[in-house]
Amino acid sequence: MTSRQDTTRASYDIVAVDYAALLKDELGNKPLDRAMLAAFAEQVRAGGGGEVADLGCGPGRVTAHLEGLGLDAYGIDLSPEMVAVARRDHPRLRFEVGSMNDLAIKDDALAGALAWYSTVHTPLDELPLFFREFHRVLAPGGHLLIAFKVGDERVRLRHAYGHDLDLDVHRFPPERVAGLLRAAGLVEVARLVREADAREKTPQAFLLARKPETTSR
Repeated sequence: MTSRQDTTRASYDIVAVDYAALLKDELGNKPLDRAMLAAFAEQVRAGGGGEVADLGCGPGRVTAHLEGLGLDAYGIDLSPEMVAVARRDHPRLRFEVGSMNDLAIKDDALAGALAWYSTVHTPLDELPLFFREFHRVLAPGGHLLIAFKVGDERVRLRHAYGHDLDLDVHRFPPERVAGLLRAAGLVEVARLVREADAREKTPQAFLLARKPETTSR
């Protein structure tokens, strides 16, 4: 896993500035994506609020969107260059370098966690490690929203955001992801699968899950 993380980190360090510029306004054309983020934010607020971590935040555009929805949001990303761009573009918000499979967050600390396409470079059989970590850092009653590409295959990404790359992108069956969330102790609240838009190649999935108030894990 370390080798893949090193490759992922290096790739996003390379593309960080162009990635931020190209995707800056992407949410503006995706009403269903915004609806899921709004539902997530409302669930977190209804539970009394608290800190929300955008895990794999990239340049911070979705972190800022969450803050605009009234959440106490901050971002964590594997790529130092992505974090530098996020701090540049959103100086009022907090961004940290970190890994989703070993978060420097105390147990039961978060009211919410977002994984917005940040697991796409992780094989399906390694997702349980991430989901157990998400479960650990969520407070009882806390919510997780995960977004991912629908499918059941690995695609090699050779060029993106104006740069040559060498990254694997994984597409996941929603039912398999939902099952892994259940196995990690998270309860599915809602699921949305929408068709691909003009810039996408596959349908997109969004799963909203909750850590039970009482848990034996």
